[in-house]
Amino acid sequence: MDADFSSLEKKVDDVAAFCRTLRDENHILRDRVAGLEQEKQSLAAKMEQARLRVEALMDRLPAE
Repeated sequence: MDADFSSLEKKVDDVAAFCRTLRDENHILRDRVAGLEQEKQSLAAKMEQARLRVEALMDRLPAE
């Protein structure tokens, strides 16, 4: 009976440790996603600026 409780206690400890590991990994992944979303917004703004510059240059080209 004591062995059963010890086995159960170890399993509960293992599950708790695994949950902590998953929580930590989840936090890291959320931070990474946030950083990537910021990078995406920055790149989208740069693309828009480049598009506007190209359009302005095209408007300056002589008509055929």
